[in-house]
Amino acid sequence: MLCRSIVAVASLVAASSAAAWTPGSELVGQEVQVQTNGVVNTIQFEPNGIAHIRSPSGAKVVDATWTTDQNQLCLRNGQAFDCYEYKAPIDVTRPVSLKSVCGVNSQWTALPALRPSERG
Repeated sequence: MLCRSIVAVASLVAASSAAAWTPGSELVGQEVQVQTNGVVNTIQFEPNGIAHIRSPSGAKVVDATWTTDQNQLCLRNGQAFDCYEYKAPIDVTRPVSLKSVCGVNSQWTALPALRPSERG
């Protein structure tokens, strides 16, 4: 299988909550920092399955799509595709390690939501 990590092109976070959970529901409107090989990128998850992946400097933004299926969170753009083990909700209480199907380990940290007065 050809495997190209989308996190590496521009470069999510499991935790608690045991009640009924719809995979991906906690990501909608959320920003998550993903650290892979020492590089930290920020992913913004839109409700329509669109994701924006910002480089560490913020100068580069890669648009992608995101989906959840069969305990995986997948990101895809025109140049790369990768899926990560995703078996529990991602929250802001603590970072988690997720492994991609490509074998890449990443640290995922959900960022606290901004109050309306803090948004640009």
